Amino acid sequence: MAGKILITGGTGLIGTRLSEMLIDSGYEVAHLSRQTGQFSRYKTFRWDIKNHFIDDHAISWADYIINLAGAGVSDEKWTEERKKEILNSRVESTNLLFNCLKSTPNRVKGFLAASAIGIYGDSGEQLVTEESPYADDFLADVAKKWEAASWQMHSMGIRTVIFRIGIVLSDQGGALPQMAKPIKLMAGAPLGSGKQYMSWIHIDDLCQLFIKAIEEPQFHGVFNAVSPNPVTNETFTKALAEVMHRPLLVPKIPAFGLKLVLGELSEVVLGGSKVSSAKIQNTGFTFEYSSLEEALASFYHQEA
Repeated sequence: MAGKILITGGTGLIGTRLSEMLIDSGYEVAHLSRQTGQFSRYKTFRWDIKNHFIDDHAISWADYIINLAGAGVSDEKWTEERKKEILNSRVESTNLLFNCLKSTPNRVKGFLAASAIGIYGDSGEQLVTEESPYADDFLADVAKKWEAASWQMHSMGIRTVIFRIGIVLSDQGGALPQMAKPIKLMAGAPLGSGKQYMSWIHIDDLCQLFIKAIEEPQFHGVFNAVSPNPVTNETFTKALAEVMHRPLLVPKIPAFGLKLVLGELSEVVLGGSKVSSAKIQNTGFTFEYSSLEEALASFYHQEA
């Protein structure tokens, strides 16, 4: 089954790999971008979120839309201005897509949207599912509003799938290179207590999940996009050091130090949720990387 897939956030960490894997699976891929540079490998349509503009041809071209747009949560300290940008970049872009779909003749069969497991907050040892209560903090608020904006597509009869994405493992960006850097310099250590859970997913499994959701109509509604084996920060750090053949010489990095340096952003690394992947597995989806050791080895197998 092939089709035309329009991606927002197509040049980001997930969008880049997903575009490659969609092409390999026989799909046509186009990106929505602020610039329509001639050097892009992909067909590119212009949009401007602040000025509420989308090239109508993008919507009429697409069979499916994958919405990954949003300012990076961990890229900068959380000033009030940055927090506004994190929220608005997600909600306003999704609202723009909805309004354009409403007003433009189209054949869009499915809308696949990113969300985040941050919606559950710090759940401690408790395993959370898609039915678990939401937290009452900044990241949860962002996720709730983002999902509400995405769910508008359902009112137009478009099959809507929302993936609450965990920590995406990739050597091209995201959390993993940031964690690997101090370990490589033999300065790595668990963060805070080290007991906070990390619900992770290998980037290839995540992209395969998006492709499966395009191809199988049983995908509808909200799914946790995480591997079946969440681990604590301490376990993750030790596994990463082992696969990189580096010792962990430094004791745990105290929480107060992280709070001092990162401010409110420290919540991201000091908290965590133990998230269930049962709903995804019940669809018949098979993870290529269900064990953390295998996932890490796929990136660092040549480290010495």
